[in-house]
Amino acid sequence: MDATIRVELGENSYDIAIAKGKLAQIGQHLSRLKLGQKILIISNPEIFGHYGDTVIGSLHTAGFEVCTHLIPAGEQYKNLASIQKIYDTALDHRIERSSTMLALGGGVIGDMTGFAAASWLRGINFVQVPTSLLAMVDASVGGKTGVNHPQGKNLIGAFYQPKFVMIDPTVLATLPVREFRAGMAEVIKYGVIWDHNLFEQLEAADHLDSYDTMNGDLLDLILERSCQAKADVVSQDERESGIRAILNYGHTLGHAVESLTNYKQFVHGEGVAIGMVLAGAIAESMSLWTSAEGDRQAELIQKVGLPTECPPELQTRDILRTLQSDKKVRAGKVRFILPTKIGEVMITDQVSAELITDVLAAAAA
Repeated sequence: MDATIRVELGENSYDIAIAKGKLAQIGQHLSRLKLGQKILIISNPEIFGHYGDTVIGSLHTAGFEVCTHLIPAGEQYKNLASIQKIYDTALDHRIERSSTMLALGGGVIGDMTGFAAASWLRGINFVQVPTSLLAMVDASVGGKTGVNHPQGKNLIGAFYQPKFVMIDPTVLATLPVREFRAGMAEVIKYGVIWDHNLFEQLEAADHLDSYDTMNGDLLDLILERSCQAKADVVSQDERESGIRAILNYGHTLGHAVESLTNYKQFVHGEGVAIGMVLAGAIAESMSLWTSAEGDRQAELIQKVGLPTECPPELQTRDILRTLQSDKKVRAGKVRFILPTKIGEVMITDQVSAELITDVLAAAAA
């Protein structure tokens, strides 16, 4: 069933449309938004091969002038060199302040397109058409944009809200199973930080590890509840000065794992899954939640087919060093999001290096 979720941010408010099988209607949706005539689609070759013609045809029918820019798939291309190439294409096609950049792809494409849109001519229109589960439930909503620095993930970026997000879940049929599972890590995150009922429905499901085996009604529920959770949090705290930080659950140590393995061993959701298990272990060590709750989280992550263990070759000292370069550091202290029960978390900077060391040692034992 189709749904529309409103992200309430004053003059920056926008809709998330969940419209099954209706990607070909993207032009109609955008024609209502009074955008400029020119749209630059940014995608990667594989996604564009599947859906580029559909989107371009719809935009042309709606009267838009369309140009394209393709970026190779992979986190390793999420850098300033790729942004420079987007600028070059924007200049070649005379993309103006009234024009629009449209992200057709997963989280990497969405983050880079948003950053390019935020910085080209000091800000032009930006539209998200996510094609991965992770992007649908998380990365496409909330306005976080950016690229990686060699020493840290997403260190260069801006808060910049899209004008519109269109989610067509049928495009997940072409998503690799590994990427589907990676997206499920963010869904589990919402269950732990915000929505215990969603967590329980995931526990009760027969299959969670692929688009082909998941119940269609459950997928609809996952998309709607996850987007609603993200919208609720972002509406309260657009620029992460308070409660929005809870959306980083699992990301602090997860980003460290991704960075130290050069973004080649794990995709983002796999890093988040490992980070959630480690955050759960820290919470248990601090008596914030029980071992039974930690086990429930780990079992659900395993049910999806995601990793739960930190690679043994990673050195604790390197993890601690990487944490200090994380963008969530305040006055030299790393902020952790730790669960207090299924559906609730807290923000704290009272996690010592000694405790992290102990938890990592226990996890490796």
